[in-house]
Amino acid sequence: MDMIFAAMLDALSLTTFLSVVLGVMIGIVIGAVPGLNAPMAIAVAIPLTFTMTPLAAIGMLVGVMKGGGFGGAIGAILLNTPGEPHSAATTLDGYPLAKGGKPRRALQTALYSSVAGDSCSDLVLILLAPTLAVFALRAGPVELAAILVISLTLIASLSGRSLAKGIFAAALGAFLATVGVDPETAAPRFTFGQVELFDGLPLAAVAIGVLAVPEIILRLQEGRRYSADASRGLANSEGDDRLTFGEFLTLRRTVFRGAGIGTAIGALPGLGTTLAAFLSYAATKRFSAAPEKLGTGATEGIAATESANSAVSGANLIPLLTLGIPGNLTAALLVGAFLIHGVTPGPLIFQRDTSLVYGLFAAMIMANVMVLIIGSLGLRVFALIVKVPPFVIYPIVLLLCVVGIYVSQGGFFAVWVMLAFAVLGFFMLKLEISIVCFIIGLVLGPMIELSIRQSVILLSRNPAAILDHPFALILFAASPFVAWLLIRDRNRLSDG
Repeated sequence: MDMIFAAMLDALSLTTFLSVVLGVMIGIVIGAVPGLNAPMAIAVAIPLTFTMTPLAAIGMLVGVMKGGGFGGAIGAILLNTPGEPHSAATTLDGYPLAKGGKPRRALQTALYSSVAGDSCSDLVLILLAPTLAVFALRAGPVELAAILVISLTLIASLSGRSLAKGIFAAALGAFLATVGVDPETAAPRFTFGQVELFDGLPLAAVAIGVLAVPEIILRLQEGRRYSADASRGLANSEGDDRLTFGEFLTLRRTVFRGAGIGTAIGALPGLGTTLAAFLSYAATKRFSAAPEKLGTGATEGIAATESANSAVSGANLIPLLTLGIPGNLTAALLVGAFLIHGVTPGPLIFQRDTSLVYGLFAAMIMANVMVLIIGSLGLRVFALIVKVPPFVIYPIVLLLCVVGIYVSQGGFFAVWVMLAFAVLGFFMLKLEISIVCFIIGLVLGPMIELSIRQSVILLSRNPAAILDHPFALILFAASPFVAWLLIRDRNRLSDG
């Protein structure tokens, strides 16, 4: 208990506090820019954390994640332009409310609901993760391999329109994870004589290259412009359109329902924020006393979607911390950040890095508070971000990517890696191949390889010995069936 309190005090140190504040501001600013989102913000911010302590670094990235969650709502509400698919649900009521002369009310509803949903999810994480980690420690290499396989199946099935493309992307990521030194024989693999590749591909360079750079280039190609009527920010407020605390309390059932849906979905790898947002919206429409008002600018609709998609972020850390499995792209980037700072996420983290885990919990709570404070105080300023022309802000972000990678990696090699993967990412976007699956495959690759190697040794190279591991056998057998069910249900929803 003393260690837990000490860890929480570490999170309150000036360095960690300022890191969280900086992360929240970066997340809100980048998230508010149409076309950019929280995963991009994290990818850009990772190089900034290389000289920080592990707690300050992870705290900053958590701040980026939470700030980006709210930042995405700004563009969705003021411009009807969602930066991520889940923000499309927010536009259903957010944009009509803003267009009707109440943009501040819409943004405040999104802010308060986002913080409330995030806080509920974090509380579930703090209460459940240590207990689940104890059970996870009982799983052997065979069971872990089965869990990893079914997790990748879930992610590949739900990321993108094609299962084949999802599996290909995950397999490509896992294959590229083999670059470096063989963990068993110490022999170089696919290094082509480059000493810089002995430690594997630089994850930050790959993530920024495949994720951020192609998206920025595509947005610049589009040359998207917004009408003056849509981008006036808060200038078109009619009278006092503020949301009072009492009015927000009337939305408490909607917020808690959305938080529950988001937490449940976030705890399962691959389901994601989009499903949570639209499920919460559908549930709210079903239980609403005035369902006909949803879609016309109802604060109830905004609260439903923002509480749900924000609740996913905290719950996504449950499989990450207890099993080492990232549930979505944001969690995968956080895994990379953990590894960069010498910390391996998984059940053993609660034994080896107890102070870091509980410091992380405290930093998450702190980040929620800072999103509320910074979001409330800077609402008018952040609303102006959507008015900045794309040809101004995107080159600045691109320059930050290049400089960040060069400085953090200490040379041009990582920059060339970033540019090479930018080309790969560009073609993946054009061919609609899931970048989410690719990144998660790259992050999970070493863990999959290790667990399979250990399983082969444990089973004495006898496939029949897997019968002694019924849990793993059930998971292996269920993987294709689960994938088929998910694809069938998704196709039904898209057809309907």
